Amino acid sequence: MTIDTVTCQGKVIPGHQVASGGALNSPYPKGTIEMQTPHFLALGVDLRCFYPGTLNVSIAPYLFELNAPVTLPQVKWSAHHDSETFSFAAVELCWRQQSFRGLIYYPHPETKINHFQDPSVLELLLPKISGLAYGASVSLTASAQELIIEK
Repeated sequence: MTIDTVTCQGKVIPGHQVASGGALNSPYPKGTIEMQTPHFLALGVDLRCFYPGTLNVSIAPYLFELNAPVTLPQVKWSAHHDSETFSFAAVELCWRQQSFRGLIYYPHPETKINHFQDPSVLELLLPKISGLAYGASVSLTASAQELIIEK
């Protein structure tokens, strides 16, 4: 049985740097990913093999939609605000003839307090990729059943 995939091109762009703890005025100095990891692990999603921050990839002018991802509803990961819902889908990033497996990280906007993303930006959880910088062109591949790309 073969799995249908979808592939799109994208560009690495700066994010809010709250996920990694790099933002100057963030209330989360260690980053949100590090804080969320034990909560996600308790619910069956293990992020420990990934860099504790997100890589932002713009696929503009295209938009994306997740279909049937792994979803963790109403996760109370911080005392600073209400619970949030998160979804994850497997993704593969290709850069300079190298492939890196990771997850699309999608905090649902309807439960998120701030730091909203452009609808053409995918936040990715990946291992640390040495040399990858803002402006780099990358290719993303995911299951066509989980990731829908539309214009």
